[in-house]
Amino acid sequence: MAARYQLKVVTEFASAHTLRDYPGACSRMHGHNWKVELEAVASQLNEVGMAIDFKQMKQAANEVGDQLDHRYLNELEPFKHVNPTAENIAAWMYREISARINSDTVKVTALTLWETERACVRYSEENE
Repeated sequence: MAARYQLKVVTEFASAHTLRDYPGACSRMHGHNWKVELEAVASQLNEVGMAIDFKQMKQAANEVGDQLDHRYLNELEPFKHVNPTAENIAAWMYREISARINSDTVKVTALTLWETERACVRYSEENE
């Protein structure tokens, strides 16, 4: 049986957005304190005995989150053209973070973006 290590880190950022064409209050500018759960899987450990340093995962998530932190998302690429829904933000963050940390032995598997304490979206690009 092949080894499989599943890792998760949690980060956060705050930002505002306006949902275009939304039939309700969210069509007006409003903000969230977003929570990001980044999940990765690894097939082997390095010489220290780690799949990937949690600090490296947090750094990648924070670098991407910092691009959105305390910003109005509708003014940022790609959200000038793509509605800044939780779903679209999660997909964008997943791809940006994956580009930073994916390797031969570690791969981002999912990103969960919490818009509130009771509402989130989990994005992945593979069948699990």
